[in-house]
Amino acid sequence: MADQEGKYNIKAAALMLGIQPGTLRAWERRYQMIAPVRNEAGHRLYTEEHIKILKWLIKKVNQGFTISQAVSLMGHNQSQMDSEALNLTQDNPLISMTDSLYEALVHFEHERINEILNKMFSIFTMEKVIIDIFSQILKKIEDSFNLGKIIPAQKFFSKSLIKARIATIIHSFPINVHQNKALCIDCSNDGDNLELLMFTFYLRKRGIQVINIGKFSSEDENDKIMDMIQPDFVIICCEVQEELKEALLLVNHLSKKHKDLTIGLGGKAVTAFKSSDKDQYSSFIFGQTVNEWEMWLLERMVF
Repeated sequence: MADQEGKYNIKAAALMLGIQPGTLRAWERRYQMIAPVRNEAGHRLYTEEHIKILKWLIKKVNQGFTISQAVSLMGHNQSQMDSEALNLTQDNPLISMTDSLYEALVHFEHERINEILNKMFSIFTMEKVIIDIFSQILKKIEDSFNLGKIIPAQKFFSKSLIKARIATIIHSFPINVHQNKALCIDCSNDGDNLELLMFTFYLRKRGIQVINIGKFSSEDENDKIMDMIQPDFVIICCEVQEELKEALLLVNHLSKKHKDLTIGLGGKAVTAFKSSDKDQYSSFIFGQTVNEWEMWLLERMVF
């Protein structure tokens, strides 16, 4: 059966799951929850069923369980697992800490903010905190501001602090001159592009060097930048409908002039594409979720 065929090596599996290969090896050695097949060279190969099991375990870990508790739960039947998860919902550290962080942010409580952030990073994966939790909080801040629940100063402080923390983490990843390079272009005028920031983190965590150049300029200037940087990827993010035409012109220009270049296209304006545009540019669209990012990147990288 297809689900039982080994398809993914450990690097590809780890990329799909959002964890480090060393973490995956350690889990297998200690808990023996899966048994990857081996190829002739002795390298692990993971099946679709293995990936399904590992994604379930990671989901439980992200809900607040330890990996040993998650493995133990895996041995129960489905009704027991659902019942235990339901009973723990109110005590879920994710819910309480997310609410606490929001309150600390809008009340300018620096010490409390750092305490909650440190606790979050000690319990959940870095990807869970940044892509899921921070996204939720930034959206809640924006919604609260639009509803008149918080004032501009609270919004500015909260968003600035969260984004600064993400940027610090992005810059903390080691740079390898042999890494693939991604040139990121933000079409927005205000530079307040959350989706691009999250995708930048995703790329850096997966070993891709990222160079952000802000809002794109003329074709001539972009060609000069391309010659200077010689990127493997160009990521174009467009949030505003009025700027979409220019973004698509840039995609067309780059795809014709640089045949071996991988181009990614995303942002709210792209999400709102008409069907005809979506079909025409489907090969460039990297999506909105981690799973969509994974599939987009897996199809374009060799492991």
